Amino acid sequence: MANILIIYATTDGQTGKISRRLQEVIERQSHHVTVVPIEDAPSLDLTAFDKIVIGASIRYGKHSTLITDFIEKNKSFLESRPNAFFSVNVVARKPEKSTPEHNPYLQKFLNRIEWKPRKLAVFAGKIDYPSYRFFDRLMIRLIMRMTKGPTDPRAVVEFTDWGQVEAFGRVISDM
Repeated sequence: MANILIIYATTDGQTGKISRRLQEVIERQSHHVTVVPIEDAPSLDLTAFDKIVIGASIRYGKHSTLITDFIEKNKSFLESRPNAFFSVNVVARKPEKSTPEHNPYLQKFLNRIEWKPRKLAVFAGKIDYPSYRFFDRLMIRLIMRMTKGPTDPRAVVEFTDWGQVEAFGRVISDM
């Protein structure tokens, strides 16, 4: 039985939801999982964990700077444990951009950091226009129009493939 930490940064809640689903899957394999938002990560004793998983969403093409800072600060420790990283972004709704090797946001992120996660995943996120502030709704609709995604300002569309999330949970369990 391993003690596994999942740290996540979420913009609208989908990465947190994915992190909790990973927790459910991993705990079915008799592991103990602690799920923590990045804002609470500085207070953690990382040495208490056997495996570390980090997840982050994309907003306007970038992962959270809190995640980047955490990785930079803890790079040596992360490398000393089995580890994984997952990115949540709406561009992953497209089959040709739904793998770690072909997702432009994940590849750009990996090229910016020195840490090389041992396991990677990309999950399609969620569009929830009614919950967005005016500016975000406007900008995301513009981005979706350019990328042939949903633009109805009343739309709530979850693109996440939960089977893919569960499969990654089993990968983490086996690391």
